[in-house]
Amino acid sequence: MTNFDDQMKKRVTEIKSVIQDYLPQEEGYQRTLLEAVDYSMLVGGKKLRPLLMQQTYVMFGGTSEVIWPFVVAIEMIHTQSLVHDDLPALDNDEYRRGKKTTHAVYGEAMAILAGDALLNLAYETAAKAFTIEPGNPDVERAFEILAHKTGIYGMIGGQSVDVEYVGKPLTEEQIYFIYSLKTGALIEASMMIGAVLAGASKEEVEKTEQAARCVGMAFQIQDDILDVTGKEEELGKPVNSDQRNRKTTWVTIHGLEKAQEDVAKYSKEAVRLLKELPYENDFLDELILHLIHRSV
Repeated sequence: MTNFDDQMKKRVTEIKSVIQDYLPQEEGYQRTLLEAVDYSMLVGGKKLRPLLMQQTYVMFGGTSEVIWPFVVAIEMIHTQSLVHDDLPALDNDEYRRGKKTTHAVYGEAMAILAGDALLNLAYETAAKAFTIEPGNPDVERAFEILAHKTGIYGMIGGQSVDVEYVGKPLTEEQIYFIYSLKTGALIEASMMIGAVLAGASKEEVEKTEQAARCVGMAFQIQDDILDVTGKEEELGKPVNSDQRNRKTTWVTIHGLEKAQEDVAKYSKEAVRLLKELPYENDFLDELILHLIHRSV
């Protein structure tokens, strides 16, 4: 195991522990809903967005506990998007991360409510940062970024276009728009919030946003590639789901080889942009480049 793998395992374990502390107790008349929420959050995952946020925060010199509510919140929002993506009305997937999807276990209605609950719980959780550092304007700005990047001009807006154009031919510009919002917006939020809470300047936050957009593109195109080349037992979900759901992807338009080249291009551009900042975090650089070689 490489030093990067050791660090990755250690940091993911730390993030999972923090997430566990913020999850609701499974009790009361709404216990089934709470079980569905906890089940959705604890079935695995790479914790990429929390990692990007926390490591960007570290890169800019952040040391406060104020980052943790946002770290947990971003994973709740990401998980919510997966719960709803898997629903019969959207992708109709039965497996996610090697386990039954939330709707397959708890039923469609409860899965819809679990997704709703996670989105609301994310903002409740992020709001705890206001009590950790009362009066800090950076917390207000971070909360604003979280809300904007996950809403109609961010993740949900991208998902709506993705759903509307299922089965229809797409241009590269349209796919770039969908990927930038549906996938990229949460990654942008993660890294921008890390920068903002650490006290980065406006120009530094903008540079971080540009880098994060490249990370988002690399990550989503690699997802497209794995949907074609991956193995179901490794991915923990069905392969060729894009074709089954009649989705036009980066691979559909450009072919596999060009898509692989573009993953490398976007990942390296992200690292280049971060190198222009007067800060360093070798683990963050490796994490971004790791996207090129990931098989799950």
